[in-house]
Amino acid sequence: MATAELSQRLITAEEFLLMDDGVPSELVRGRIVTMNVPAPRHGYFCARIVRFVGNFADDHDQGRVMSNDSGVVTERDPDSVRGPDVSFYSYKRLPKGPIPAGYLDVAPDAAFEVRSPSDRWTETFARVNELLNAGVQVVCVLDPRTESLTVCNNEGPPNVLYKGDILTLPDILPGFELPIAKLFE
Repeated sequence: MATAELSQRLITAEEFLLMDDGVPSELVRGRIVTMNVPAPRHGYFCARIVRFVGNFADDHDQGRVMSNDSGVVTERDPDSVRGPDVSFYSYKRLPKGPIPAGYLDVAPDAAFEVRSPSDRWTETFARVNELLNAGVQVVCVLDPRTESLTVCNNEGPPNVLYKGDILTLPDILPGFELPIAKLFE
């Protein structure tokens, strides 16, 4: 299908999946939104989150970690597909075995976002709310500028953690403890 023709109508998550052209993008209410390639500092913080959460999940046989903006369908009709920087899927949500092709029918238990210098908090919280409304239990936003981690869920207001604090996710990753300072070493 011609790109000009697609730009005239809303597309589905399934059509979006087939259009991977190597350009970073997300699907927002049926329309493709291109994104900048993040700077190495962004990737460094994503990798640290993957390492800490992934190692714990593997060591305790609790689930899987996805990175590289793996697509999460957050809305249908019109469709939206967002790519959290890091996602954690418990084995309760995504059982052991081969990971199905395409976008998953279930949202991750937890999503982690790393704020880029150009990100505005209003846009960040809109994205957080979209993920929470899609079924993600907790969304954590790492802010390298303030060396903080904002923990968001549907249970109450955001909780901001700083270097002296410890992130725990007892309902998602029982026993997990991550000193916030370790993210910024």
